[in-house]
Amino acid sequence: MPDQSFRTMLANLEQQGELIRFTTEVDPLSDMAAVEWRAFNELGKASLFTNIKGHGVWLACSQIVADRKKWAIGLNIEEANLLDQMGERLQTPIAAEMTKGDAPVKEVKKTGDEIDLYDFPTLMTSEKDGGRYFASGIAVIKDPDTGIRNLSVHRQMVTGKDKTGFIMIPRQARQIYEKYCARGEAMPVAMVYGVHPAIFFASSFTTTFGNDELALAGALMGEPVRLVKCESIDMEVPAEAEIVIEGEVLPNTLEPEGPFGEVTGTYAGGAKSEVFQVKAITQRKDPIFYALHCGFPVTDAQSTMGIGVEVATKRHLKDVEGGLNLLDVRAVTEAGVMMLILKMRPKHSGQAKTALMAALSGPYLHPKLAIAVDEDIDANDLRQIAWSMTTRVHAERDVTMIPETRVFALDNISPVAPGMGNFARVGTKWMIDATIPAHLSDEERTNFEPAFPKNFENVDLKDYLP
Repeated sequence: MPDQSFRTMLANLEQQGELIRFTTEVDPLSDMAAVEWRAFNELGKASLFTNIKGHGVWLACSQIVADRKKWAIGLNIEEANLLDQMGERLQTPIAAEMTKGDAPVKEVKKTGDEIDLYDFPTLMTSEKDGGRYFASGIAVIKDPDTGIRNLSVHRQMVTGKDKTGFIMIPRQARQIYEKYCARGEAMPVAMVYGVHPAIFFASSFTTTFGNDELALAGALMGEPVRLVKCESIDMEVPAEAEIVIEGEVLPNTLEPEGPFGEVTGTYAGGAKSEVFQVKAITQRKDPIFYALHCGFPVTDAQSTMGIGVEVATKRHLKDVEGGLNLLDVRAVTEAGVMMLILKMRPKHSGQAKTALMAALSGPYLHPKLAIAVDEDIDANDLRQIAWSMTTRVHAERDVTMIPETRVFALDNISPVAPGMGNFARVGTKWMIDATIPAHLSDEERTNFEPAFPKNFENVDLKDYLP
């Protein structure tokens, strides 16, 4: 039976040279976040920690999906076909199924006085975070009216041995929570940590309200997600997760929370959040904690959000004017996923701007800047993108601003909409057409082509080094 944990992925990352196993002691309150952040941003590697101060039984991993190559390894898809294959698979959901027999996540069970959230190697991730955080938790909840499951990722600041904060932006989880509040009831929640990357992706992917994200995870894996019942609440969770913390979000209760280094790379300031009260914990005997890093780019947080934006935007643009000759979409993780690059082959004037407008009105609010570049530009190379903006953009004609539009809830520079909550922001989106004007002749286009060295694509520098 195929493995549905993330352990196989970690082994594959290590086997392919994409993961560093750290055996020197690290402290989750002082240096662990710095080590894993630098390991990826300077070496491009994921991290696995085997010697964590004060947490002898634990292993912890981070930066395991911080780029497309790691996503491709985790989902068993060729990197060059990643977006298209993910988009195709997501069109055929596969419903989750209850498992038979023992479930790995049930190997250890804790209730009552056995519960202590400080036993977990949670991080002080960014310098000014308000406390230790679970940042990789997937909330499994149910709509009280329909019984349909919903999955979403939430940050949780540890505020006691048996409680955390529970931040909700105004999306599906909050809609469901408000239904419970209207009934005067707490919302049952199972927080799941350490799962197959398909499940993690699905939980952060924007889909239609009422769709079961576990069915989307099944689509990516090509088989049903195997589930097991919770101990203390009426909920089903992935059987091969590392940890499940069962509990409930209290109705109409707020407590101090934050600050926290968010996916934008800036801090979401200290305020108040709802409260998650723990009822039971189940986990593996030899647990691996997913110490997801969220903060200044590049981290798993930007990559996870970015890959969802890319898949959804590319599929969305296929329905606009015959696909607009789109070659690639990149949500720029270095920009906190608020910048999109569209690599395309414009056939006529206006086509690039059409694509840019469609991208900024796509399924995600996150992008507020979209740039169109030609097929001769590497969409992953910010040097080439900057060069195309300075050599192919006539700002008066090619830069367009769209004021008074809804933007990403965590975009601090954009003001909160009057009369709305802290996460309803209205700002200005803008788009840049950095493509060579489509009406130019081949001879005229030569003046805008990159002056690369002759034969540079065929030269392997290793053949010339001493």
